[in-house]
Amino acid sequence: MTTGEWDIDAVDLDAYLARIGQERRAPSEGALRDLMRAHVQAIPFENVDVVLGQHQGISLDVVSAKLVGRRRGGYCYEQSGLFAAVLERLGYPVRRLAARVQPRRPGPATHMTLVVELDEREFLADVGFGAGILAPMPLVDGHEVDQAGWPHRLTHHDGRWTLRKGDDDLFEFRLDEMHRVDYEVYHHYASTHPKSPFTGRLVIMTLEPGISRQVLGRELTVEKPGGHRETTTIAPDELDATLKDLGIELTPDELSRLRETY
Repeated sequence: MTTGEWDIDAVDLDAYLARIGQERRAPSEGALRDLMRAHVQAIPFENVDVVLGQHQGISLDVVSAKLVGRRRGGYCYEQSGLFAAVLERLGYPVRRLAARVQPRRPGPATHMTLVVELDEREFLADVGFGAGILAPMPLVDGHEVDQAGWPHRLTHHDGRWTLRKGDDDLFEFRLDEMHRVDYEVYHHYASTHPKSPFTGRLVIMTLEPGISRQVLGRELTVEKPGGHRETTTIAPDELDATLKDLGIELTPDELSRLRETY
């Protein structure tokens, strides 16, 4: 486990726990499960600052000020970077890894994910994959975990772990630990490259038991287990209310500039 390069003391642990409505508890599987669920339900996945061209980076002081202090959301480097620091402050050993998204295509290996060690077992604890996972997943080949109503399965082959949702391979990863500079490079691509999925449109996602909400560009999709989904178009004058309903409150200037992208 590496901790010195991550500046984990930059996170105000008490403020973070208040943000997600949790208390300090000794490491356990139940405590990890409660922390992860509370984090995902309290902090939305969103790329507003990337779209506005005002992202301030992924150092922990900046991330903590944004996600905890301003009560905003963020994408994987912010979400998982913050969660990893919190877990280490609470006594959990954490591995920071890189995953290849949509490996059948294949997509880029730029997703930040986490593996947590607990009682001589390892768990995938990913709070930053588009608000898609609520509960830790044991690293056991073929093990399936219900995620808010959608079964997810981990499989292992030739040193690679693959996370699957139904018939879809979401991402794959090895257990090679990354360094802070690796994520700085990935973040630069994700936040600036014209082919990045985050630079040209809004991407906002929230998850709670039995319901997933996703904003992609101008469309809001509400999905429930079993395949039911409803998609509507967000009008510019509905944007503020929609964002607030998803847990994102912008300044008047940010809202005005975001409407211009519509």
